[in-house]
Amino acid sequence: MTETVKNGPARDEVQAHRGASALAPENTLAAFRVAAEQGAKWVELDVALLADGTLVVIHDDTVDRTTSGAGSLGELTRGDLGRLDAGAWFKDQFAGERIPTLEEALKVLGELGLSANVEIKQHKHHKSLDQLTSAVQAALRTRSPQTEIMISSFDPGALKAMHQLEPELEMAMLWVQVPQDWEAQLAGIPAKTIHMHYKAVSIGLLEEAQKRGIKVRVWTCNDPDALASFWRAGLAGVITDDPRLFLS
Repeated sequence: MTETVKNGPARDEVQAHRGASALAPENTLAAFRVAAEQGAKWVELDVALLADGTLVVIHDDTVDRTTSGAGSLGELTRGDLGRLDAGAWFKDQFAGERIPTLEEALKVLGELGLSANVEIKQHKHHKSLDQLTSAVQAALRTRSPQTEIMISSFDPGALKAMHQLEPELEMAMLWVQVPQDWEAQLAGIPAKTIHMHYKAVSIGLLEEAQKRGIKVRVWTCNDPDALASFWRAGLAGVITDDPRLFLS
């Protein structure tokens, strides 16, 4: 039986945004461990390529904001990761955290019993969509059998390419606001899931999505009261920086 919180999401529909990023440095192994400690079953993480084709877990196209270094991902290689501290900027206790590769992250997620929403980031320095999606597919094949995967992206082309490679995986289209032609865009991927900004969700959209068998999750909400009126209307899940808010 699926556990739920009162007037809230199912326990396995609470995703830790970039890990439990309210309590640990985003997109690090530490953030994933904290998410597991809080009781989350899923984490959301971002992936992009370095200059040498290494697939790493990071949101931005530079390391400036979240590490001790600076520079574009397109100027860095795997050998540079060891000199970048991805934790001290957040709190001294996380000093020494590194930018993980997707394979490293999946290994730890398997050990923690977590599943992953892998958001594919498209950056200008990427050589091709094929290089990016092939790297994602190769990394996913290393995961533990218990680690479930869904793919999300703001780029419908990336989702379409991933669907062709891994048709059994759930594909989620990311939008800030859902466009009027959302049905056609989903059908073109094809995808049956929408991930949208929580401030743009509406009862009407949820009802229309339910009629068409489309699942809707919202990001990035850290206020359970803001979503209270939407669960009964069919909102499926939430992506949050602080999973304990929706799991307590």
